[in-house]
Parts: sequence; C-alpha cells; structure tokens
Amino acid sequence: MKLLASSSLLLILISCFLNKIFCLESMKSTPAFRSHFHAVEVSSLSPASVCTSSSVIGSNKRQSTLEVHHMHGPCSQVDQDKTKSTTKPSLSEILAKDQFKVKSLQARVNPSSTTTNNLNDKKRDLPVQSGQSLGSGDYIVNIGLGTPKRMLSLIFDTGSDLTWTQCEPCIRSCYRQQDPIFDPTTSTTYSNVSCSSNECFELSSATGKSPGCASETCVYRMQYGDDCFSVGFFSKERLTITNDVFQDFFFGCGQNNQGLFGNTAGIIGLGRHPLSIISQTAPKYGKYFSYCLPSTSSQTGYLTLGKIGLPNNVKFTPFATYNSQGKSSISFYFIEIVSIIIGGRQLPVFTQSTFKTIIDSTTVITRLPPKAYSILRDEFRKMMSKYPTAPGYSILDTCYDLSGYRYVTLPVITIVFGGNVRVDLAPSGIVIVISRTRVCLAFAANDYESDVGIFGSTQQKTLEVVYDVGGGYLGFGPFGCK
Repeated sequence: MKLLASSSLLLILISCFLNKIFCLESMKSTPAFRSHFHAVEVSSLSPASVCTSSSVIGSNKRQSTLEVHHMHGPCSQVDQDKTKSTTKPSLSEILAKDQFKVKSLQARVNPSSTTTNNLNDKKRDLPVQSGQSLGSGDYIVNIGLGTPKRMLSLIFDTGSDLTWTQCEPCIRSCYRQQDPIFDPTTSTTYSNVSCSSNECFELSSATGKSPGCASETCVYRMQYGDDCFSVGFFSKERLTITNDVFQDFFFGCGQNNQGLFGNTAGIIGLGRHPLSIISQTAPKYGKYFSYCLPSTSSQTGYLTLGKIGLPNNVKFTPFATYNSQGKSSISFYFIEIVSIIIGGRQLPVFTQSTFKTIIDSTTVITRLPPKAYSILRDEFRKMMSKYPTAPGYSILDTCYDLSGYRYVTLPVITIVFGGNVRVDLAPSGIVIVISRTRVCLAFAANDYESDVGIFGSTQQKTLEVVYDVGGGYLGFGPFGCK
C-alpha cells in the first residue's frame, strides 16, 4: 500500500509541471500528501492591510484573555498615530536585532562562553546605534495599571521576569511611546518599595543586576545587552487584567529607558521568578498561562491567564533542567528537542540524544546547532528543488522566488519534543515572507554547537502554547488561532 501511495504521489508531482491547479487539488486528496506536505496559496503567507480578530477573544469559556497584536500590524494601535512620524523597522533590521538578542540570551545562560566573549564584536556589525530605537518584531498586550486605571501596551516576554513601564517625570530619559507615559503622582494606589524589603533583594536574581537605593527607595536595573535598558524605582501598584484586579503588584517604574522597544510602554515579564506576573497572580491563575501567535501581522492572537477553557487536544512535554552558569537565566523555560521530521523523513540531526533549548516569545527565528541546521536546510532544499532559488536575506540562507506561482507545496516540518510530543509547524512557521513573492526558510544556525538553542516565535505561530509552570510542563495544541 505504501508503494502504491508513493507511486500515485510521484505521478501527481510530475503533473504539477503541466497543470498547477490539477496538481494542488489532486495532491491534497492523497493521504501521503496530507501527512507530509502543506498546499499553500502564496498570497496567504503575507499579511493583509486590514485587521482580522481571533474568535477566541471574548469567549466566555476563557478565564482572563488579553488580545495579542503584532507591534507593526494593522491590529495594533502602536505606530498607528498619523500625527507622529514613525518609521517601521525593515525585516532586515528586525532580524539584525533578533541575532543580537539571541547572543544576549545565550550570554545570560553561559556568561563564560565563546558567544559572550564575541558579543561586543558582533554588536559592531549591527545597524543599530546606542539610544536609537528600531522597533521590534514582538507581540504586545494591553493591561491596566493604577487608580484610576491607565491602559498600557507592553511587549509580552517569556524570557523576562520583571514587568516595567516608563514613568513620569522621566528623570534621565524616556523613549517615545504611543500611550501617555504613566504618571504615578496621579494614582491613589502607587507606592515605592523600600531598600530593606525582601522583594528588593529578590531583584538580583530577577534581573541579573544588584538593586540600588535612592532615598530609601529600591532601584531596579534591567539590561538587555543590546543598548536596551530600563532603570527606575521598584514600586507597587494596582494591576488590572481584563476584569481581575490585583493589589500591590510589584513592577518597575522606569526613569531612564532606551532601546529597541518600539513605541510600546515597556515589558510584561512572563518568566517563572517570584517577581514575574505569573507568580504574583498565582493565587488567581495558578501559575498557568497560554497564548497563540497569529500566522500574520494582520491577525490577532491571545494571551490567556489561568487554565479554564483550554482545549483538550494539548500534548505536554516536561520542562528540562539546564546547568546554567547565568544567575539571571532562572526565568527561562527550557525544553528538549528529540528529533526533527521533514516531509515524513526523520532527520539524524543531533549528535547527542536530545537538544536542550529555550522557548522564547520575543526571539523571531528558531536557532539550531550548526550541524542540525545544515541537515534540515539540505533536506528542505531537496524537497523545494522545483522552485527557483533567490538570494539569501540577512541571517536566512535558503530563499525562493515564487513570483510565477499561485500555490506552493511546503514539506511539513515536525518538531519532536521530550515524551514523544510531535508538533507540526504551520506554513507560517516554516517560511518567512521577505516580499510578496519571496520567502525564506525560517530557521538559522547557532555559531557554535555548544550554544543553547532557541525555539522562536515564528515556529510557534497558530499553536496553542500552554505553560503549566507549577506542574513543570509545556503544552502544544494545533489550530489555536489563524
């Protein structure tokens, strides 16, 4: 039966050269194709000019759900103010920032690595100057802070613990943001945290930097490694998430901020440290959250806090332990990749039995060990050989010109995690769009085999990604959003 199915598929593939529409419809009808290939309309890979909302938002089955927007898409109010001159970053700039962020994360995990030693040299190659904001390829949510409530657009980051926002009077510096800058003097529930408090001492492990003290007020410091930082008062305030209210929420009230944060108001930290928003809201949500990142920037996803209403088709892999030398890497969520399957073929990608990697919501492109990436890339090229190639782009070296095609057939890429959890990537998680007719394989190689890998946001698109932080598991469910 397998031989017959393979022969039928081969005949249909040959027919593709004669009749593309016949090819698409016939191949979709074969079991072998449905299991191993995606049939995709090329135009669907690019974002539309108008926003399409997720059907999950507003569902009564969800406990507390925030809408997720791509920072530079039509669904976001950030960068949409026509009275302000805003230059959106190019994809090349986003990928350059992504590359340096990867190096920064790897340096936090292993401060003595070769990557760390070369970090400053790599920095000189990036088209970014100190104090100059390029924006980013990140996703944002809106939360309420203070009394009365002020809504703030924040980047949500699973690799950070401390939530912070820019605050008046911006004693040193504030970058331009879309929302009015939070003014603590107008809130009746704001208070500073003292230098002698236990929470102030916890900042060392949450941020990787020892806290300071100014007039008996605790001072936090967040350094992101790429001329991005926030320094300010460690504070308490009233937090509002949809209809849920949390008193005495610990956060950073930034007085000196600059970097690659676009026009957002700051960062919401979804790490596992006691000071993260996940730990601080644990009495209500039980250290449980999930999200879905949309396939394009013209659609919305969601971030859900709590377990109620989650689908029952989620498969869980255990979080992995990692012997990290970095004291601030406690925030990271490590998982194990066991193998990779492409177009139905399992690849011999790892020299060891598993590959430990960080899942991160703000890294755009997944990073693999050099040898593993080479094997995946070469097999992808074989399966895409009928399409004309295009020049590489930034960190991406496998690209195609689809200008003569209405449809493209992409090999299904399946990531196998610990516990034999198999996750099929969506087409938008396999290729990234460079232009309307040019796409590239959305993976890249680390510089060294010893570098920790990162499972990035592109590969997470359309998946329901579930974090059972208390239980120690990460879950994946298909078709979380479009």
